[in-house]
Amino acid sequence: MNRPDKARVKSLLMDAPIGQYIGEHGAEILAECAYSEYEVADNDFLFHQGDEDQCFYLITSGHIALVKERKNKEKKPRTLHVLDRGDLVGELSFIDDTPHTVSAIALGNSSVICFKDDDIRPLITKEPQFMFDFMRAIIKRVHSTVAAIGKQQMALSDYIASGGKGRL
Repeated sequence: MNRPDKARVKSLLMDAPIGQYIGEHGAEILAECAYSEYEVADNDFLFHQGDEDQCFYLITSGHIALVKERKNKEKKPRTLHVLDRGDLVGELSFIDDTPHTVSAIALGNSSVICFKDDDIRPLITKEPQFMFDFMRAIIKRVHSTVAAIGKQQMALSDYIASGGKGRL
């Protein structure tokens, strides 16, 4: 297994939404922890609901959709949210050490960098300010995602209330 190039990972992190919260020093710290980078082919799952993988991912290309899989596997999963280059995925299950509550599937060919628990956990004592900034960044992104989903739900409710005459 070859670890990704640290300078490239640092640059990706600085360009990502998380970069504004962790800064250049934080991006350097996190880049040191990059475990592996791999491709996720179109319609392949990065992980499934219920999986426990002790890591989170940075999307380096393509799009990853957070989906609810259906009991009838012949039906397409229901898309909840689409993540883009620079977004983190799987970070909440990583932080609270619980199985994933949704599945993640590639929309088109995508690539991700994996960060593993064994590499991140020591930073709690070695780099507490970075860890605080990292957690704050994740919380801010969660708030942003929840707000976006809320807007989508309101638009759908308005559309339904108008009898389908409003705009969606």
